[in-house]
Amino acid sequence: MERQQRLDSRRLASAAARMRAAAEINDAIERAGVPDKDKEAFLNWTVASLWTNFKEGRMNQRIMIENEIRQLGIRFPNGTVKKDYKTIFQLPSDRISDISIEGAEELGLTLAEEPEGNFSLSGKPLKTGDYTLRLRFNTVDGEPASEIPVPIAFNPNPRDLWKDIPTSEDIPYYKKDTDTAYIKVDGETDCVTKKDIVAASLRGRSHAQEGKARDDHFSLFHCDRSDWYIMAVADGAGSAKYSRKGSEAACEAVIRHCKGLLLDNPAFEKAIREYEADRNNKEKRTEVTRHVIDIIYNGALKAHEAVKKVAEANEGARLKDFSTTLMFAVCKKYEFGWFIASFWVGDGAMCLFDAENKTAKLLGTPDEGEFSGQTRFLTMPEIFRDPDIVAKRLRMAIVPDFTALFLMTDGVSDPMFETDRNLNDYGKWEEFYSRLRSGFPEDEIGGVDLSDNNEEAQQQLLRWLGFWSPGNHDDRTIAILY
Repeated sequence: MERQQRLDSRRLASAAARMRAAAEINDAIERAGVPDKDKEAFLNWTVASLWTNFKEGRMNQRIMIENEIRQLGIRFPNGTVKKDYKTIFQLPSDRISDISIEGAEELGLTLAEEPEGNFSLSGKPLKTGDYTLRLRFNTVDGEPASEIPVPIAFNPNPRDLWKDIPTSEDIPYYKKDTDTAYIKVDGETDCVTKKDIVAASLRGRSHAQEGKARDDHFSLFHCDRSDWYIMAVADGAGSAKYSRKGSEAACEAVIRHCKGLLLDNPAFEKAIREYEADRNNKEKRTEVTRHVIDIIYNGALKAHEAVKKVAEANEGARLKDFSTTLMFAVCKKYEFGWFIASFWVGDGAMCLFDAENKTAKLLGTPDEGEFSGQTRFLTMPEIFRDPDIVAKRLRMAIVPDFTALFLMTDGVSDPMFETDRNLNDYGKWEEFYSRLRSGFPEDEIGGVDLSDNNEEAQQQLLRWLGFWSPGNHDDRTIAILY
């Protein structure tokens, strides 16, 4: 009842106000001397004139605000597809409302209000081309929304310009465009989980652009019985038409030879233990070196002979047509630490990385050829002519432990380290290891989870190899013992 009474009271008050207003208007018309017969026409004309003036004033106010914003000269700079984009501009936010940019969302961009009257347009552009976005906003109540066109353009991402033509399976010595492997090693040694191996090889963009084959190769092996690890990586020369077969033959020959001598070799095991017990003893060092030469040096020689045999079986081909680099290592964990022996001819990088002790030990020296950008190859006759020079390519080490043993072709080492000098810089290896784990967020490429029993690491590593580096489009191969 009380509520109804309040409503009735408000209605009566409103009606009374309207009656008073009408009476005041009528009094004003009479004072102006408007004849009775013209009163209605005069009243209609007055209302229409006032409404027209009111609308014109409101429109003029909107136009003034629009012109003020046009005079700001808002321009959106060009961007690149799939690359982070952000531009900041100012608007009189105290005089306009409901601000939006039509067409931004479908291009992958978002409008946001920043402090102090600033606005930002950001995101990762999705489409290549020239576009016109429309800046929309409200100015005066009752007026339509204002709209100002702003041009914007997005250039194609350089990565998208590269073709990925599959390698024809009809070519001699066909090789898949990618390869991965993961060896999970179960068990513990001295209460420490045994290390696993992961590897991946990705055809370079320069080859994919022309539908050419991947020239890199890798081979891995772990002997459950003797616990020896064997890893080999090779980079076939891009200028040699059958180098893809040369790299494969070299890696497979190394695995066969080393496996045959490491499955059951008590004499070598004894020599290693005696050498570790007395490293200053020249006779014990000589004995372990003799075994290393038998396994490592002869492994490299066997690889050379294997490539040569393939070349001889191909009528009209030369050994040079199968040119390849080669790096390989054999490793085993003992109670006193890890024994590692290796061989390296060519470019790329092979390194023992220890994050805990902040060391990075190269297991050899990258070869430089006669001219810049060249290297030496396993297939070159001079490689095995001088045993003393070959012996310098051998490395032997005993270390307590390490974070990872890396073997990589120059398709990885060149963009990651840029110079041979940087290969000897621990800080650069620390950066590389961090990048390996974190990936390339700017290219939406994830990192590699180098944890135990992660078989997915091989696919993660393959995707990681797809990182973008201007001017570096060679095949990329890396093998990691971790």
